[in-house]
Amino acid sequence: MTWHNEFSGKKVVLTGACGVIGRWIASAFAREGASLCLSDMRGDLLDAEARELKLAASGGLTHRTDLADAASVDDLASSVARAWGSPDIVINNAGIYPSGFLLDIDAAEWDRIMDVNLRAPFLVSRAMAKLMIAAGVRGSIVNISSGAARKMRRTVVPYCVSKTALDRLTKGFAIELAESGIRVNAVEPGFAPGSTASPLTQTHVDMTLAQIPLGRASKPEDASDAIMYLCSSKASYITGATLSVDGGNSIGSLAVHQDKKRPG
Repeated sequence: MTWHNEFSGKKVVLTGACGVIGRWIASAFAREGASLCLSDMRGDLLDAEARELKLAASGGLTHRTDLADAASVDDLASSVARAWGSPDIVINNAGIYPSGFLLDIDAAEWDRIMDVNLRAPFLVSRAMAKLMIAAGVRGSIVNISSGAARKMRRTVVPYCVSKTALDRLTKGFAIELAESGIRVNAVEPGFAPGSTASPLTQTHVDMTLAQIPLGRASKPEDASDAIMYLCSSKASYITGATLSVDGGNSIGSLAVHQDKKRPG
């Protein structure tokens, strides 16, 4: 998709920048001439990504952020304020996807999931929105959600709960920031295996791919184009919305539980 300089010079904060989808998002905005603040816990991967995207040449920066630590999020906001004054776009992409039955998950694991998947988007959005308002920036925030917000799955119930709550948080920020001209939306990307933070078995990958109605995993441009659309002037009348870009994975399953012939 061509954006006709829509994002040239725009300042974009991206959490979870070193993950699979995070790298896709960062590359897409970098190609369009945006300045990036890449946030992740993994400093070695951050440095490599910054070199790959030639971050310094575009006025970008990196921040090693522990999203479970409010002080670290505050330091991220301070770094952005010193470098840019304010961002134009904030993408809460970081998330974790541990699995386990509810009876086996302890309180610390529950808290870790909620800290990264829900509390961190609240803290980051709050801090960055304050910078936008102070600078008079009519910006955009996009939360990376999941079809799990609407489709319960065994062994990942805390993840589903966190994404359902993130959907409500998205709408809450959209209502409260509308008068400041800040739009807040969510994107639900498709299945993109390969995460080192939340690794999946090959059996899990194969079973999931087999049930996706459009028959494939997510490509780099799928979620990136959706996010850029919501951050663009073309979406200037959209806020509080959730855009699902998952090949139909969240609407149902292709599994057939009876001996049925294909239609036609």
